[in-house]
Amino acid sequence: MNELLAPAKLNLALVVGPTRPDGRHEVATVLQRISLADRIRLEPGNELDIEGFAEDTLVRRALEALAEAAGAEPAWHVEIDKQIPVAAGLGGGSSDAGAALRLANETLPRPLDDEALLELAAQLGADVPFFLTAGPQLGEGDGTALKPLSLPQDYWVLLLLPHGEEKASTAVVYDAFGGEDGFDERRAVLLRAVALNDLAAFPHNDLASSPLADKLLSLGAFRADVSGAGPVVYGLFAEQAEALTAHAVLGDRGKAWIATPAW
Repeated sequence: MNELLAPAKLNLALVVGPTRPDGRHEVATVLQRISLADRIRLEPGNELDIEGFAEDTLVRRALEALAEAAGAEPAWHVEIDKQIPVAAGLGGGSSDAGAALRLANETLPRPLDDEALLELAAQLGADVPFFLTAGPQLGEGDGTALKPLSLPQDYWVLLLLPHGEEKASTAVVYDAFGGEDGFDERRAVLLRAVALNDLAAFPHNDLASSPLADKLLSLGAFRADVSGAGPVVYGLFAEQAEALTAHAVLGDRGKAWIATPAW
């Protein structure tokens, strides 16, 4: 049985614009993998059988779509070892789907090429193609037009999932967004900060905010924000000791993890 880590992601920035003709929003986002990860194991089977995460729908959809595109039967046994919190803004479902696609594609007599696999992934969700790439990426258009970035990777990440906070579905959060005005200006601010490799200058998340971000900044984070549609809040720290101190101070506010950037 082959396996892959399926890392969580942070939206280090998320600028949201108007609704596109396809119903998705125009975005400019910076995506970064982190060391918090699920583990996906896969082998050929007699049918499509997925264990370990009863709520899964995206891995199943991904493998059914792959089989259809390849003219094959969806016959794989998959095990999901879930560590990334669900519906938290960390892209766990998309990462699981990306890892499963890569593993299953390798078992096909005629695997899809990279371009075809990316096109299939884009039909499953805006974050899925990112998990078929390497390194941090700038996502534009609906988020699936990706450009590799060379960003600092020498920091520590404190993740905090606040007690009692749950988000509506990502689609509902986007539908409720009413700040399309000024998108071009906010996108330009982000692109300037990207060009300077200045994570601290990235604009705030357009979709979600949290007072805990300000608390993380007061504890020494050089950037703090909500990832994706939330509710996870993250702080980036130059030193591990600072991240550990913030963890000790805020650990009673929710479930917390210390992580690092991952490629």
